[in-house]
Amino acid sequence: MSTCSPAIAARSFQSLWLLLLRCLAIAFLLGGAGGCASLPANEGRTASTAFNQPELTPLGQLVQARRAEAGTRSDSAFHLLDAVDAALSSRLALIAGAQRSLDLQYYAIHADASTEVLLQGLRDAARRGVHVRILLDDFNSVGEDAQVLRLAFEPNVEIRLFNPLPGNRSNMIGRILTSLHDVGRMQKRMHNKLFLADNAWGITGGRNLGDRYFGSGDKQNFVDLDVLAAGRIVRDMSVSFDRFWNDELAYPVQTLLDPEDLDRLRKPEPGSATRTSDAQPPGPVLPVTVSPTVLPSVTPTAVVAADRPPMDLRSVPLVWAPSILLVDEPGKVGPGDDEVNAGDTVVDGLLALMQQARRDVLIISPYFVPGQRMMAVYGQLRQRGVRIRVLTNSLASNDAPAAHAGYARYRQALLDMGVELYEMRSDPETAADLLGSSGQRRGSGGLFGGGPGGSKSSTSRASLHSKAVIIDGLLSVIGSMNLDLRSQLKNSEVALVVRSAALAQQGTKQIEDTLKTAAYRLERRGNRLHWRAPPGAGFGDEDSEPGASARLKLLVRVLGPFAPDQML
Repeated sequence: MSTCSPAIAARSFQSLWLLLLRCLAIAFLLGGAGGCASLPANEGRTASTAFNQPELTPLGQLVQARRAEAGTRSDSAFHLLDAVDAALSSRLALIAGAQRSLDLQYYAIHADASTEVLLQGLRDAARRGVHVRILLDDFNSVGEDAQVLRLAFEPNVEIRLFNPLPGNRSNMIGRILTSLHDVGRMQKRMHNKLFLADNAWGITGGRNLGDRYFGSGDKQNFVDLDVLAAGRIVRDMSVSFDRFWNDELAYPVQTLLDPEDLDRLRKPEPGSATRTSDAQPPGPVLPVTVSPTVLPSVTPTAVVAADRPPMDLRSVPLVWAPSILLVDEPGKVGPGDDEVNAGDTVVDGLLALMQQARRDVLIISPYFVPGQRMMAVYGQLRQRGVRIRVLTNSLASNDAPAAHAGYARYRQALLDMGVELYEMRSDPETAADLLGSSGQRRGSGGLFGGGPGGSKSSTSRASLHSKAVIIDGLLSVIGSMNLDLRSQLKNSEVALVVRSAALAQQGTKQIEDTLKTAAYRLERRGNRLHWRAPPGAGFGDEDSEPGASARLKLLVRVLGPFAPDQML
C-alpha cells in the first residue's frame, strides 16, 4: 500500500516489523541515545464509579418497560448490530438518551467525520449535565488522531489514556521509534470496546470509532459486528469499565498533554518522526468549549454528511436471554510475564466454552493465529466429530500482513484435521455488497449490510474485523477478542456470552450468507492450496493468494517466518 491509516500502521508495525525494530532498539541503546522520555507521576486521580441507579433514568425505565412487554424472566436483552448504519445510530441513541452517565472504553478513536458526530453528541450531553468518561488506549493517540483528546478540556468530560507511552506523538513511526526502549510495554494494549449509557444500555463488539468502522472510509472499510445490550448485563459491563478506569495504568489526559501540545500535533511535518526545532506549529484553534466542531480538521459540512438519526430504542427488536461477561483484568496489560495470566483470560474462557461443543463451532476472527494450545483444542473437537468453520481475512483483505503470515503457518494442519477455512475477498465490489452503497445491501442479506458509505464504499476495499464464535447454534460469543496469541497473552479483551438459539440463528444466517457470496473456501490440491469460489459467484477460483500483489506475497513469504506467533 502506498498509504495506510494509523490503525493499520499500528497493527502492521507491532507485528511484521517488530523483529527488525528490536534490532534497532539494541543499536539505539548501545549507541548511547540521549536519554529516554519517562511518564509523569500518575497522582491526583479521583476514583469514580458508574451511576448505580439506572432505574431512575428514562433509559433504565425503558429497559423495565420493554422487559414487562416481553413477559420474560430474563434480565438482559440483546440486538445484533450487523450493519454500519445501525452501529452508528445505536451509539447516537445512547448519547441522546443518557441523563446521568456515558462511559466509553476503546482501543482506537480516529479523528474524522463519523467520530466528530459522536464527539459533538458527547459534548452536548456533558453540557446538559451528563458525566462523560472516556478511557482510550494510548497507542493510537498520535498526530491528527490525538485531536480527539481536545474533548478532555470540556467541562463534565474526563478522558484517561491507558498504558501511555512517553515520547513522540507526531506520528506512528515516531511513536514506535521513541518507544523502542520498552517494547514489552508497547506490545501490551487495552483492546476492550465498551459504550455505556446510564448503566442501562451498552454496546460491545469489534468496532473502534472512525469512518472505516461505519462504512465511510475512502480506501478501506472494516466489516465488523457489535451487539446492543440492555439490563443487568450492562451493570457487569460497567463494573469492568470502572476496574480499568481506576487502575494505576489509566492517566488523565491533563497529566500528559495540554491544549498547546494538541495545537502543535495538528499538522506534523510530512515524513518526519519529530518536529524540527525551527518548524512553526500551526496557529491555535478555538477551544473545544466554543468551537463549532471538536476536531479542527473536520468541517461542519462533513459532519452533516456523516450524521444519522438515532436508533429508536423503543421499537428495536430485542432478544431476552441469559448471559455472562468475559473480561480480562487490567493487570494483563501491565508489566510482567505474558504467561502470568495464561489460563485465565477471555480467550481461555472462550476455548473452554468451545471444548463443550457437541456439533458445530463457527468462528469469525480477522487475525487467526492459533498457537499450539488452540490447535490442540481444535484437534480434540474434530476427533469428537464437531464441525469447525472459520471465516478470516485473505492476504489481500488483511490490514496486518504479518498476522496473515502467522495464520498461513497453520493452514495445512487445520485443513488436515478437517477444519473448514474461508477467506474473505477484499475487492471494492465485495465491500460495496457487504457494507451497502445507499442504505440497502445489493446482495442477499449477508454480514453487515446497509451502510452510509455512499460512493466511498463502492471504491474502497473490504477488511474483516468482526470477532465472534457461535457454538452448537445456541451460544453466541461477541466481543473484542481475536483468536490469536496476542489476544490470549498480551491485549486485554472483553466479550458477551449469550445463550439464545434465536440470536445464534440470526448470526449464523448472516455469516453463512457471507460465506456463500463473498469468501473463498480453501482446499488441498496435492501439496498446494486452492481457493474455491462459492457456486454461482461472480468471481472464479484461484490457485494463489487471491487479490494480493506479487510484492505483498513476497513480503509475507520473506519476513513472516521470522516473527514469533505471540507478536502477530
